[in-house]
Amino acid sequence: MTPFALTPEMTSASGTFYPTGYVFALFASEDAARAAAQALQAQGHDDVAFAPPEAIMQHVVRTLGNADDPLPSVGAEGVIVRRIAELASGGAHALMFAARSEDSPESLRAVLQRLAALAAFYYRRLIIEDLIPQQQG
Repeated sequence: MTPFALTPEMTSASGTFYPTGYVFALFASEDAARAAAQALQAQGHDDVAFAPPEAIMQHVVRTLGNADDPLPSVGAEGVIVRRIAELASGGAHALMFAARSEDSPESLRAVLQRLAALAAFYYRRLIIEDLIPQQQG
């Protein structure tokens, strides 16, 4: 597992967090995220990056910048970054890893639900798959 590092390739044309081909998953605690990372690595994901709440807020959330000026963003990436910010501000830790060719949204959802992810997003070329349904209540 490596520390999360934001690179220019992980943002959209507007500069908002959008790491195409990757999954960004959030967990309730550092222990839960580290256990999930071990499970993912055991399944062949050898590029798992770990982000504590401070790194999420500093690197991911900051990409919102002026995305809403002068008009609200029409893309889902701004909404998702706000959701990530809400979870990170509550202490959530994150993992990011590349989706493999054999990974489908369904298989990723099943694995991440089993690993107790609070939220998970699969950034595909033209769509962001919300892998963990948001709890209503």
